[in-house]
This record gives sequence, C-alpha cells and structure tokens, in this order.
Amino acid sequence: MRRGVGALEQFQKRVNALLADFEGSPAGRSKVAAQRVSRASLSGQNACFAEADGLYTQYNRVHESLVALSKSLGDQIEYLSLGVHAAAVGFDNVDDDTRRRFHTIQTRLDAEREAAHAEHAQTGKAGKPEQPRTDTNGPSAYDDLGDS
Repeated sequence: MRRGVGALEQFQKRVNALLADFEGSPAGRSKVAAQRVSRASLSGQNACFAEADGLYTQYNRVHESLVALSKSLGDQIEYLSLGVHAAAVGFDNVDDDTRRRFHTIQTRLDAEREAAHAEHAQTGKAGKPEQPRTDTNGPSAYDDLGDS
C-alpha cells in the first residue's frame, strides 16, 4: 500500500509542478486572456478593408477558444492533482474546501463537455469555425493582381 501512495505522491508533485509552470507561462489563463488586438491595429481607424474585418473576427474567435482551452487545461490539471491527493490520503480525510473545489471543477468540466457535445450534435460539423468567415465577402484587394 505504501508503494502505491508513494507513487501517487510523486505523481502529485509532478502535476503540481506542471500546473505551476503552466500558470506562470505565456499559456497561463491570465496571460492568454490579456493578449488582445484592437480592430484599429489591423488597418487604422478606417474600417474599409473587408480582409482586416475578417482577420479581426477570426482572431477574436481563435483568441476566445484559446482562453477557454487554457482555462480548461488548468482546471483539468488541478482536478487531477486534487484527485491524486484524495486517493493518497483517503477521501474521508480530505478537508471540505478541497472536496468543494474538486466538485466545482468537476461540474464545470462536465458542463464544458456537455456544451461541446451539444454544439457538435447541433452543427454536425466537428472542427469547423463557429462563425462564418467575413473575409471572403466582396472583392479582395488582391483581385487586381492577377496570376503570376
């Protein structure tokens, strides 16, 4: 039994180190969420380039997905760490705050999974953009270049 607990404790230390590294890295949820691009940065105050509008729309869509992914990954690592701790000390020996945190994360991850399944069932398209592309509407600035 001790050997299994020792292995779980070592695993938990690795998971905690990964979580700390992840949160401190540029991929951490707070840093990803803070990385924003304004619409004006793509073509100034003029909104006359359809391509810039399309790029901005797609950037925001991808940025929102990355923020959600970063948050979910952090939650999953923390959830795993809490589960390993509970397995090592016995669930009855886990304090109420840790249990609450475990169940809060579990509920959030379950809701994310159900929403993803519902979206997939509704659209029937896995991996497709959530929003239609706007950069293909109208003439392109490159239409006059011809084929080289």
